[in-house]
Amino acid sequence: MRNRVVETAALAPRRAAARDAARHPRAMLAYDVSLAWATILLLAFGLVMVYSASIASAEASSYTGYRTWYFLARHALFLALGAGIAAIAFQVPVKAWEWLAPWAFMAASVLLVLVLVPGIGKSVNGSRRWLPLVVVNLQPSEFMKLAAVLYAASYAVRKAAFLHAEQPLRQTLVRGFLPLFVVMAATGGLLLMEPDFGAFVVIVAIGFGILFLGGLDWRLFVGLSALLPFALGAILVAAPYRLQRLTAFVDPWSDPLGKGYQLSHSLIAFGRGEIFGVGLGSSVEKLLYLPEAHTDFLLAVIGEELGFAGVAVVIALFVWVLYRAYAIGRQAARLSRPFAALAAQGIGIWIGVQAFINIGVNVGLLPTKGLTLPLLSFGGSGIIANCVAIALLLRIDYENRRLLRGFTV
Repeated sequence: MRNRVVETAALAPRRAAARDAARHPRAMLAYDVSLAWATILLLAFGLVMVYSASIASAEASSYTGYRTWYFLARHALFLALGAGIAAIAFQVPVKAWEWLAPWAFMAASVLLVLVLVPGIGKSVNGSRRWLPLVVVNLQPSEFMKLAAVLYAASYAVRKAAFLHAEQPLRQTLVRGFLPLFVVMAATGGLLLMEPDFGAFVVIVAIGFGILFLGGLDWRLFVGLSALLPFALGAILVAAPYRLQRLTAFVDPWSDPLGKGYQLSHSLIAFGRGEIFGVGLGSSVEKLLYLPEAHTDFLLAVIGEELGFAGVAVVIALFVWVLYRAYAIGRQAARLSRPFAALAAQGIGIWIGVQAFINIGVNVGLLPTKGLTLPLLSFGGSGIIANCVAIALLLRIDYENRRLLRGFTV
């Protein structure tokens, strides 16, 4: 009789999950179809726009062999590689991702160190951010963003007892916040030595965001957030070129042929596009006027060729991806899966913050930073890291759905 009672009690959560599944039609699907399609649309749209934005640059450069399709072919290769790696990543259980988190962070940190070693790291335009491989250049900072999400989520779960307001503030600071702060500060130092200030900002946002969502005492969070602008301001003032970018962002027309060149031409592109754009392939700014048209300033070309309507579609797709990331995270939290919940929402923070910064730079709301538009801009490392992040997000959702249907993961 006692064994039957125990067995009934053990089956109760599964039966409750099955009842929840009946009330949630989405749970009957194997994965989040809308998230997958939003990602596919962003990737496909990026492929078309990278080709459109890069034709003139490819045709004018001896590096590309004057082949107009050079960047199209490479971007298509990166997409295929990213999709293949993402398909493999989707097969990895979330528990394995949690176990791998510290090792992935250590590996990414080693790559960041290697970038700075003379003779190993590759320098382009004064920045040493790449590791040259046989046919491609690897950018470790892109993979560090994913590693930071995994590590911060794992850390918040392990240190949950020291993050909450029930603990004394001093203990929360010393045992909960400071260890992660030291690790992130060391990582940020490596990024600033490249220099890659944009990646530094994204990783800081990931760390702070995941700690906050993981239950960090709000008093400590507010106090640290108040100090953050001063720290970022000191970093800007410490490097003259960053301060010049800040002044150029405030008034790009004061020096349109110098410090404000990129931003002024980006704004001209948006102005020419108006509501529906000048037509796909008809951009003038991409004809060697706007630097980095297929990477950092791809949105400006979208705005010129497809107008406000095209930009609005891109933003709407990003909003949906972020909504699904946070919804998947909330569902994982309700299913008592703290690492999965924080990892999903951390991916949302990463993609959301990076997209916001890139869009803000393109439209003149933020100083110029070397950050690409996630899932769209040209760049092999970024595309692969983004695809793996989405695969992990889909895996978390897949396991959520299995639990809601009464299965194990």
